[in-house]
Amino acid sequence: MNVPENLKYTKDHEWVRVEGDIATIGITEFAQGELGDIVFVEIETEDEDLDKEEVFGTIEAVKTVSDLYMPIAGKVVEVNADLEDQPDLVNKEPFEGGWMIKVQIADTSDLDALLSADQYKEVIG
Repeated sequence: MNVPENLKYTKDHEWVRVEGDIATIGITEFAQGELGDIVFVEIETEDEDLDKEEVFGTIEAVKTVSDLYMPIAGKVVEVNADLEDQPDLVNKEPFEGGWMIKVQIADTSDLDALLSADQYKEVIG
């Protein structure tokens, strides 16, 4: 299972890459594996300020539909437009081309509550 060391994680299987005051967010390899083949990603929260743990979109797989939760508070400044035509990027490249949103971080202390790669590995066993 690929768990990049340079990212932060949530117990809900989202990953966060911090670059300055922007956080790129997606779901982990574990999460996409549990969901199965991703057929649709819906994110209609661009330009919205969202609180930590608020729903920022939904992801639909062959088996289920799941909400996507904000791991940190912030303003959604970009949505990955490639997912509209290629939702399977989440399966193929969960940490690269399959990213979902970019967020202007509202409160950097939110990052302190995220898990390290080692802590996340313990969560997924």
